[in-house]
Amino acid sequence: MKPVAYVASPLGFSEAGKLFYDTVLIPLIAEIGFEIRDPWTLTPREFIDPVQALPYGEEKRKRWTGLNLVIGSNNRKAIEESDIIVAVLDGTDVDSGTAAEIGYGSALGKTIVGYRGDFRPGGENEGSIVNLQVEYFIYLNNGEIVTDLESLKIALAKYENRFSRKLED
Repeated sequence: MKPVAYVASPLGFSEAGKLFYDTVLIPLIAEIGFEIRDPWTLTPREFIDPVQALPYGEEKRKRWTGLNLVIGSNNRKAIEESDIIVAVLDGTDVDSGTAAEIGYGSALGKTIVGYRGDFRPGGENEGSIVNLQVEYFIYLNNGEIVTDLESLKIALAKYENRFSRKLED
Protein backbone atom coordinates (compact mmCIF):
# COMPACT_ATOMS: atom_id res chain seq x y z
CA MET A 1 0.00 0.00 0.00
CA LYS A 2 1.39 3.39 -1.03
CA PRO A 3 1.38 6.46 1.21
CA VAL A 4 -1.03 9.17 0.02
CA ALA A 5 -0.08 12.74 -0.92
CA TYR A 6 -2.63 15.53 -1.24
CA VAL A 7 -1.36 18.23 -3.63
CA ALA A 8 -2.49 21.73 -2.66
CA SER A 9 -1.92 24.31 -5.36
CA PRO A 10 -3.43 27.05 -7.47
CA LEU A 11 -1.78 25.65 -10.61
CA GLY A 12 -5.02 24.41 -12.18
CA PHE A 13 -6.26 27.97 -12.70
CA SER A 14 -3.93 28.79 -15.60
CA GLU A 15 -2.92 26.96 -18.76
CA ALA A 16 0.81 27.31 -18.00
CA GLY A 17 0.32 26.26 -14.38
CA LYS A 18 -1.77 23.24 -15.37
CA LEU A 19 0.90 22.14 -17.86
CA PHE A 20 3.61 22.24 -15.15
CA TYR A 21 1.28 20.56 -12.64
CA ASP A 22 0.28 17.71 -14.99
CA THR A 23 3.63 17.07 -16.69
CA VAL A 24 6.18 17.82 -13.96
CA LEU A 25 4.80 18.04 -10.43
CA ILE A 26 2.26 15.20 -10.32
CA PRO A 27 4.57 12.72 -12.12
CA LEU A 28 7.45 13.66 -9.77
CA ILE A 29 5.35 12.93 -6.67
CA ALA A 30 4.00 9.69 -8.15
CA GLU A 31 7.50 8.60 -9.19
CA ILE A 32 8.66 8.87 -5.57
CA GLY A 33 5.97 6.33 -4.64
CA PHE A 34 2.97 8.32 -3.44
CA GLU A 35 -0.63 7.74 -4.40
CA ILE A 36 -1.93 11.17 -5.43
CA ARG A 37 -5.00 12.99 -4.15
CA ASP A 38 -5.41 15.69 -6.77
CA PRO A 39 -8.04 18.29 -5.87
CA TRP A 40 -8.24 19.31 -9.52
CA THR A 41 -9.64 15.88 -10.39
CA LEU A 42 -11.58 14.90 -7.25
CA THR A 43 -14.84 16.42 -8.48
CA PRO A 44 -15.79 14.96 -11.88
CA ARG A 45 -15.85 17.31 -14.87
CA GLU A 46 -19.42 16.17 -15.60
CA PHE A 47 -20.44 18.09 -12.45
CA ILE A 48 -18.35 21.17 -13.20
CA ASP A 49 -18.69 21.64 -16.97
CA PRO A 50 -22.49 22.12 -17.09
CA VAL A 51 -22.30 24.80 -14.39
CA GLN A 52 -19.37 26.50 -16.07
CA ALA A 53 -21.27 26.53 -19.38
CA LEU A 54 -24.31 28.35 -17.96
CA PRO A 55 -24.73 31.99 -18.95
CA TYR A 56 -23.87 34.60 -16.36
CA GLY A 57 -26.72 35.11 -13.95
CA GLU A 58 -28.65 33.92 -10.92
CA GLU A 59 -28.95 30.25 -11.98
CA LYS A 60 -25.19 29.97 -12.53
CA ARG A 61 -24.51 31.60 -9.15
CA LYS A 62 -26.91 29.22 -7.37
CA ARG A 63 -25.42 26.17 -9.05
CA TRP A 64 -21.87 27.27 -8.22
CA THR A 65 -22.89 27.82 -4.60
CA GLY A 66 -24.00 24.19 -4.32
CA LEU A 67 -21.11 22.80 -6.32
CA ASN A 68 -18.58 24.74 -4.24
CA LEU A 69 -19.78 22.81 -1.18
CA VAL A 70 -19.25 19.52 -3.02
CA ILE A 71 -15.75 20.52 -4.17
CA GLY A 72 -14.79 21.72 -0.68
CA SER A 73 -16.10 18.52 0.91
CA ASN A 74 -14.23 16.34 -1.59
CA ASN A 75 -11.01 18.21 -0.86
CA ARG A 76 -11.54 18.00 2.92
CA LYS A 77 -12.01 14.23 2.73
CA ALA A 78 -8.91 13.85 0.56
CA ILE A 79 -6.81 15.87 3.03
CA GLU A 80 -8.09 13.70 5.87
CA GLU A 81 -7.19 10.50 3.95
CA SER A 82 -3.70 11.73 3.07
CA ASP A 83 -0.44 11.01 4.84
CA ILE A 84 1.27 14.17 3.59
CA ILE A 85 0.40 17.42 1.88
CA VAL A 86 2.55 18.81 -0.90
CA ALA A 87 1.77 22.53 -1.16
CA VAL A 88 2.80 24.84 -3.99
CA LEU A 89 3.75 28.17 -2.43
CA ASP A 90 4.48 30.18 -5.59
CA GLY A 91 3.16 33.68 -6.21
CA THR A 92 3.59 37.04 -4.57
CA ASP A 93 1.49 35.60 -1.74
CA VAL A 94 0.49 31.98 -1.11
CA ASP A 95 -2.87 31.21 -2.75
CA SER A 96 -5.67 31.51 -0.18
CA GLY A 97 -7.09 28.05 -0.96
CA THR A 98 -3.65 26.49 -0.61
CA ALA A 99 -3.13 28.35 2.67
CA ALA A 100 -6.48 27.02 3.95
CA GLU A 101 -5.51 23.47 2.99
CA ILE A 102 -2.18 23.89 4.78
CA GLY A 103 -3.94 25.15 7.90
CA TYR A 104 -6.49 22.33 7.89
CA GLY A 105 -3.85 19.68 7.27
CA SER A 106 -1.65 21.10 9.99
CA ALA A 107 -4.56 21.06 12.46
CA LEU A 108 -4.98 17.37 11.63
CA GLY A 109 -1.29 16.74 12.33
CA LYS A 110 -0.33 16.16 8.69
CA THR A 111 3.23 16.59 7.52
CA ILE A 112 3.43 19.33 4.89
CA VAL A 113 6.14 19.85 2.31
CA GLY A 114 5.99 23.29 0.75
CA TYR A 115 7.48 23.81 -2.72
CA ARG A 116 8.38 27.36 -3.72
CA GLY A 117 10.07 27.49 -7.10
CA ASP A 118 9.26 31.20 -7.33
CA PHE A 119 12.38 33.27 -6.60
CA ARG A 120 10.52 36.48 -5.70
CA PRO A 121 10.43 37.42 -2.01
CA GLY A 122 7.18 36.15 -0.52
CA GLY A 123 7.45 36.69 3.22
CA GLU A 124 6.81 39.59 5.54
CA ASN A 125 10.48 39.93 6.41
CA GLU A 126 13.92 38.48 5.79
CA GLY A 127 13.21 35.64 8.22
CA SER A 128 10.43 34.06 6.18
CA ILE A 129 10.22 32.50 2.74
CA VAL A 130 6.44 32.93 2.53
CA ASN A 131 3.75 34.27 4.86
CA LEU A 132 5.02 33.65 8.39
CA GLN A 133 1.78 32.00 9.52
CA VAL A 134 1.78 29.63 6.53
CA GLU A 135 5.40 28.75 7.35
CA TYR A 136 4.53 28.16 10.98
CA PHE A 137 1.83 25.64 10.10
CA ILE A 138 4.15 23.86 7.65
CA TYR A 139 6.89 23.54 10.27
CA LEU A 140 4.50 22.68 13.13
CA ASN A 141 4.35 18.98 12.23
CA ASN A 142 7.98 18.62 11.12
CA GLY A 143 7.34 19.72 7.56
CA GLU A 144 9.69 21.71 5.42
CA ILE A 145 9.89 24.19 2.55
CA VAL A 146 12.04 23.50 -0.49
CA THR A 147 12.91 25.84 -3.33
CA ASP A 148 13.73 23.58 -6.28
CA LEU A 149 12.50 20.33 -7.80
CA GLU A 150 15.58 18.32 -6.84
CA SER A 151 15.13 19.29 -3.19
CA LEU A 152 11.44 18.39 -3.47
CA LYS A 153 12.39 14.91 -4.72
CA ILE A 154 14.81 14.43 -1.81
CA ALA A 155 12.28 15.63 0.78
CA LEU A 156 9.47 13.49 -0.62
CA ALA A 157 11.68 10.40 -0.80
CA LYS A 158 12.53 10.85 2.87
CA TYR A 159 8.85 11.12 3.84
CA GLU A 160 7.80 8.30 1.50
CA ASN A 161 10.27 5.98 3.25
CA ARG A 162 8.93 7.01 6.65
CA PHE A 163 5.29 6.52 5.67
CA SER A 164 5.99 3.24 3.88
CA ARG A 165 7.58 1.84 7.04
CA LYS A 166 4.54 2.93 9.07
CA LEU A 167 2.20 1.24 6.59
CA GLU A 168 4.17 -2.01 6.86
CA ASP A 169 3.94 -2.09 10.67
